[in-house]
This record gives sequence, C-alpha cells and structure tokens, in this order.
Amino acid sequence: MNLGRGRMLAVLTALCGVAAVAVASGCGGTEEETTTNEAGQEATIVVEGEPLELGDLHFNVAITRFLNPSDIEDAEYLEGLPPTPVNEDYLAVFMTVENKGDSEVTLPSASEIEATDIDGQVFEPVDTDSLFALDLGTVLPAGEEAPLPDSAPASGPVKGSFVLFLIPKEAQELRPIELDITADGEHGIIELDI
Repeated sequence: MNLGRGRMLAVLTALCGVAAVAVASGCGGTEEETTTNEAGQEATIVVEGEPLELGDLHFNVAITRFLNPSDIEDAEYLEGLPPTPVNEDYLAVFMTVENKGDSEVTLPSASEIEATDIDGQVFEPVDTDSLFALDLGTVLPAGEEAPLPDSAPASGPVKGSFVLFLIPKEAQELRPIELDITADGEHGIIELDI
C-alpha cells in the first residue's frame, strides 16, 4: 500500500514539475503579434514595456501618462506650451530608442509617429522645444541611444525622452491607445498602458 502511494506521489510530483516548466516557459516571453493596415503594410504589435524592433531601431516605452500642469515636475515638461483647452489633456509617452545597427538611422519624424484610439481617431505629436522631448526626425548614430546617457532626460525620474500628444477627454476612455511608429523602413505599434 505505501509503495503505491509513494509511486503516486512521485508521479504527481513529476507532473507538477512538468506543468510548472510549461507555465514558466509561456510566461515572461515576448509575444509579438502582427497586423496589416489598409495599405497592405505589415506592422509588429507589442505592449508597453516590451521593445519594438523596427529595423535597427529599438523603441522601448517606459511609461505613458497624462501630465498635470499643476505638478512641479510636469510643469517643467510643459514649459513654453499653452494651457490645454478644457476638454483636452497632454499625454506624454516616455521612451528610449537605441540604434543597434552599424550605420546611422533617422528617428521617425512627427508625421511618422502618432497615437490612435480604438475608434481610429489619430493624434499627432505636439511640437515642443522641451529639453525632455524626443528629437523627432534627427539622425541617431550607430550604437547610440536617445536620450543620450547623462543628459537631463536620461538622468530624470523616468530616464527617457517623451513624445507629447494632446488628447480629448472623450478619447481618453477609448482604450487602448496605440502608438503607431514608422521607422527604418518598417511599421510597428505599441499598445500604451494608461
């Protein structure tokens, strides 16, 4: 009798071990999805916090949040910008971009990066001279990262540069909001976590 229970316990322990390995291998891995837009262009889809690889450029969104002009930190990000209209808020998408290639690559321009809600409303980046803003459309040398190490954005609380959008309050509930990026000849989408 005890031998039967011992074998049963050994079998159950082994099965639990196999199940744990299966679960662990399924968790923590990056699951990339792809989609195709109306123009037939394929896009890679990742969630915020996972790297989006577009050619040699690797984008990683650290945090996305609506900025509060009454907050001291946020007021510095918004310096020089007009107050928001009553029905809109500034949305900051903080990220790093790394050029993993052997040659320089141009970062996406303002026309190659946009936020989109689930109803398909498109929001273009706000033009800002903020020291913390990602310098869209500039060249990133091989092996370099934006923001540059030891710069104010890289040393700040979020450790990244932002792209800023003005989002109507009604669109803020139409989640997820996606960041659509075209860079280095490829297209990708990051599902923002707000």
